[in-house]
Amino acid sequence: MQADKIDTLPGQPDGVDFNQYAGYVTIDSQAGKALFYYFVESPQNSSTNPLVLWLNGGPGCSSFGHGAMKELGPFRVNSDGKTLFRNNYAWNNVANVIFLESPAGVGFSYSNTSSDYDHTGDKSTAIDAYTFLVNWLERFPQYKTRDFYITGESYAGHYVPQLAYTILLNNKNTNQTIINLKGIAIGNAVINDDTDTKGLFDFFWTHALNSDETHEGINAFCDFLNETSSAQCDSMGEKSFEELGNINGYNIYAPLCLNPVLKNGSTGSVNDFDPCSETYVVSYLNTAEVKKALHANLMITWSGCRGIGWTDSPTTVLPIITDLIANGKRVWIYSGDIDSVVPVTSTRYSINSLNLPIETAWRPWYTNNEVGGYVVGYKGVTFATVRGAGHQVPSYQPARALTIISSFLQGTLPPSS
Repeated sequence: MQADKIDTLPGQPDGVDFNQYAGYVTIDSQAGKALFYYFVESPQNSSTNPLVLWLNGGPGCSSFGHGAMKELGPFRVNSDGKTLFRNNYAWNNVANVIFLESPAGVGFSYSNTSSDYDHTGDKSTAIDAYTFLVNWLERFPQYKTRDFYITGESYAGHYVPQLAYTILLNNKNTNQTIINLKGIAIGNAVINDDTDTKGLFDFFWTHALNSDETHEGINAFCDFLNETSSAQCDSMGEKSFEELGNINGYNIYAPLCLNPVLKNGSTGSVNDFDPCSETYVVSYLNTAEVKKALHANLMITWSGCRGIGWTDSPTTVLPIITDLIANGKRVWIYSGDIDSVVPVTSTRYSINSLNLPIETAWRPWYTNNEVGGYVVGYKGVTFATVRGAGHQVPSYQPARALTIISSFLQGTLPPSS
């Protein structure tokens, strides 16, 4: 643990009042497979706050460079690509947070057996993440009995439930470390292919991104629920995406990064997400002194997402979510409402297919005297929208995202006034 402690990150602001760690946990010594993590403790109450794991999706995208450095971590990168500024709405305000770069090949994680990159998938990713957790808890034994939650977004709609299910199975083995899993929270999550696709095209039309004619063609020729396709359906799908034009699908109202270069200037603002932030993060994480501070492999060129040969991906994880509910685990699903990639319509169709009874009726919730979104409590699942947020909810609405995760961890619905 002490070997992984970060003394200071290059360019970090003054007044950092929490411990941060980074390094590798070996998953398979024979293959030379190791996963990279970044861990930040809470400034206050770290000894009692829960432990949260964050996973980004892709598959193949970095939980550190995206999740920590652009979304819910304590820092974001300034436009110079060399210095950091503080995120006052970081999730480590309410939890101790691990950002895991998974599977091997993503971010700073690696395998010395290159064929691992061509033969990975949902099953191996869940097993490797579980192995990581067991080994990580040996390194940080003070967290072994802590309340534990798994969170993530996008394709982590697969990762998170699958890892949770793997933990439940292994917890039944008395020879294994018992992980005190309490629940999961997934945002703009890929969870059910049929309804995800139907919801996608409905979102396009209801947000004035497609013509009436194209939407009518989609409905006439595409049968998403029976997973049947046709040449006419494919043609309408292509036309639908052509009609979108050059917009940011992850936030349909956000500006594009039209000039992706480093630039010196004023410190960034967490309340005004910079569309070129990916450029700054890539520059920062590929600086030798930053890699050294992170205890990362100096030979790796960090990138935000990597193409990986994916071998297995079920069309739905709803049965796993149903199993987690049956095992009494807290399940929250949230949606930024201006994401067109995995839109709120898709998530609502997916949840509706579970036919869960409503326990708390749909209502607005609030942050800073403004409507932060809407929430409905089903038996076993809480669904919340985040108003004005794109695919990466904490990037675009950091204060509202912190309200959501705080409420989730407390097991209470977000504020009604």
